[in-house]
Amino acid sequence: MGFLSKIVDGNNREIKRLGKLADKVLDLEPEIERLSDDDIRNKTREFQDKIQAIESVSKQDKELDRILPEAFALVREGAKRVFNMSPYRVQVMGGIAIHKGDIAEMRTGEGKTLTATMPVYLNALAGRGVHVITVNEYLSSVQSEEMAELYNFLGLTVGLNLNSLNTTEKREAYNQDITYSTNNELGFDYLRDNMVNYKEDRVMRPLHFAIIDEVDSILIDEARTPLIISGEAEKSTTLYTQANVFVKMLKKDDDYHYDEKTKSVQLTEQGIDKAENMFKIDNLYDVKHVDIIHHISLALRAHYTMQRDVDYMIHQGEVLIVDQFTGRTMPGRRFSEGLHQAIEAKEGVQIQNESKTMASITFQNYFRMYNKLAGMTGTAKTEEEEFRNIYNMTVTQIPTNRPVQRIDNSDKIYVSQKGKFDAVVEEVIEKYRKGQPVLLGTVAVETSEYISNLLKRRGVRHNVLNAKNHEHEAEIIMNAGQKGAVTIATNMAGRGTDIKLGEGVEDLGGLAVIGTERHESRRIDDQLRGRSGRQGDKGDSRFYLSLQDELMVRFGSDRMQTMMNRLGMDDSTPIESKMVSRAVESAQKRVEGNNFDARKRILEYDEVLRKQREIIYAERNRIIDEPSSSDLVDTMMRSTLDRAIRYYINDDDDSQDYEPFINYVNDIFLSEGDLTVDEIKGRDSEDIFDIVWAKVEKAYQHQKENVDERMEEFERMILLRSIDARWTDHIDTMDQLRQGIHLRSYGQQNPLRDYQNEGHNLFDSMMQGIEEDVTKYILKSVVTVEDDVKREKNEDLGEGKHLSSEDGKEKVKSKPFVKDEDVGRNEPCPCGSGKKYKNCHGQ
Repeated sequence: MGFLSKIVDGNNREIKRLGKLADKVLDLEPEIERLSDDDIRNKTREFQDKIQAIESVSKQDKELDRILPEAFALVREGAKRVFNMSPYRVQVMGGIAIHKGDIAEMRTGEGKTLTATMPVYLNALAGRGVHVITVNEYLSSVQSEEMAELYNFLGLTVGLNLNSLNTTEKREAYNQDITYSTNNELGFDYLRDNMVNYKEDRVMRPLHFAIIDEVDSILIDEARTPLIISGEAEKSTTLYTQANVFVKMLKKDDDYHYDEKTKSVQLTEQGIDKAENMFKIDNLYDVKHVDIIHHISLALRAHYTMQRDVDYMIHQGEVLIVDQFTGRTMPGRRFSEGLHQAIEAKEGVQIQNESKTMASITFQNYFRMYNKLAGMTGTAKTEEEEFRNIYNMTVTQIPTNRPVQRIDNSDKIYVSQKGKFDAVVEEVIEKYRKGQPVLLGTVAVETSEYISNLLKRRGVRHNVLNAKNHEHEAEIIMNAGQKGAVTIATNMAGRGTDIKLGEGVEDLGGLAVIGTERHESRRIDDQLRGRSGRQGDKGDSRFYLSLQDELMVRFGSDRMQTMMNRLGMDDSTPIESKMVSRAVESAQKRVEGNNFDARKRILEYDEVLRKQREIIYAERNRIIDEPSSSDLVDTMMRSTLDRAIRYYINDDDDSQDYEPFINYVNDIFLSEGDLTVDEIKGRDSEDIFDIVWAKVEKAYQHQKENVDERMEEFERMILLRSIDARWTDHIDTMDQLRQGIHLRSYGQQNPLRDYQNEGHNLFDSMMQGIEEDVTKYILKSVVTVEDDVKREKNEDLGEGKHLSSEDGKEKVKSKPFVKDEDVGRNEPCPCGSGKKYKNCHGQ
């Protein structure tokens, strides 16, 4: 069987291929060593000139493959001269895997940052921009600063894209050969670029090549969280408060049922009666009370499935989401669909207004837009199927430079959490006394603080690293390998920072890793283990579990509990068996499978909006990039008129009523009295089209003469504003449709197919609405130019123009603003319209 598995194992074959190519790189070392610093930079310029002269991306890629050995050898030599360190053979192999557009799985401490320099340099030679993506701005800043020395030595430029930069600074960062950024900032910049009115306000270039550090965290863990740019949509907060008061009165099992496995909460019959009394209604499930049901459901979730200091925390009167994968808070992010407001009501802090989505994209769809995508991480093999199916990336496990010496001990399982934590503390004290450094991994902020208190009572000095003190993250992680150090970390916050062993620690057994609970994803457990045993260091790891842990409760700890009780086992006696560890792993596989299915389903639904987004953004970009939009306006006006004739005029009806058609024409195209019944009576559709179109063309020509040389700018602004207004409404409608579509399955319908069909119809309807709006505003608006109003760069306003339609109301394009911005009703609206908030976005 071992012989067969070697034949079947694709990873071994790939490693051999990478090894042969890596040897070619290493063979060039003597030749490259003889080059002077200037010779190396001249080589870079030669490569750039040759590759950038090739226009086709596919031909460029072939040329890059051809020069790979020499380019990689140059980077190795550059690293030797700048950092006094040269990438190992295994690092060269990892670099080749990344260049191919795959994921290099490399253990902690194997030097992923240096590995990435080779494919980054090679692909940057094409001059189309390489994005190096990290999980937070701290890592982006540190890596860009360190690696810029090497890239500058080689003759390339480096940019750093931070959230705090203005438009000009961001554009400059993106125009460098290599740009360091976070996944969030890239996604938001892409959305913002597709909301501008002038091409010079864009900051990004077309998406070419991205290398993602901690690729599993970004493409798997965060894949279910869409990036959203929102505007305020004011709604009453009283229902959140009422629902919160009601839910606090309920009793478990009597008024509601909570299912641990699915984390769902349902009202019982008694609970429904209480709701009807509380809200003074006859039937809670009457269609007209859908809003009340929605708010009660949110309040139940907020109280019974969302835990403070686990899912979120309160900081300065604000509810901050805690990222369950890193333990960090996510300022600026909010739970969607009203859940955030329900939690605010639960915690008694100010309830923010609900928001309206103006632009959104998932990481899955954003990253699939790159010509080439690659990544690196210490843990990806367990999710290889998802990487292959969704991103078309394979995972290559790169061997370690030195054999792994870490000892992974089997799990210890206790009856209760108290027994488990007591045992953890005893083990920490034992290791602390002999000076061996300990890293304690917890799943929640709450657990880290509980263990911290236990250790304080026993006089053990330690550091706590969680969402509440992440500012000192790097410093704490750097010192975690020193003699006698005890570090408690939530979900391995601190990924991307190596724990180096202090003097004499190797003799004490290296870094000891203790996990206080299994995470629902095996990767997170592997990441915690992987902090120990870097570069052949000694180390050990063990997980402590209890039958009361969430994962155990959700997936069948009942039988084990019965067995332990029968054997008369108490809190002080753990089970230590491979069988139990296998049962835990099987539970984790089930959760991973469920999560994969959920992400796949999200992607299937999001695919509908992705295609629509691409159409809208392509249309916007065409309007912005082309000097004139007259042909597009002409097409839209013809289409609107043609549709109106087909709707209102029936050639086979002898008693045709023309009044509705004339009213529509007066509203959209012409002034009252310009078209009479006598002119079109008795004529067929084609003749009516010709008669009305002749008048429309005349009105259009008259408008052009009025507006004069500013007509192109006027048309562009009308087109963009009409598209933006209709598109944001459409996103909101699609969101509402999606929230309730799963209920169709009860009627033996396929929710996804219904969503696709209805989404298509809604999109057609939106496009027709855009054409109608453009026609009306182009023909009916009165344009005045105010000389004292100058166009400001980066503002989403017109060029000193206020477009006013015949009713005299100003039509000024609003600027999108962040949804959680707190604006008084009588203050100026943040969109820049000049109106009071209550008369603008606060309506």
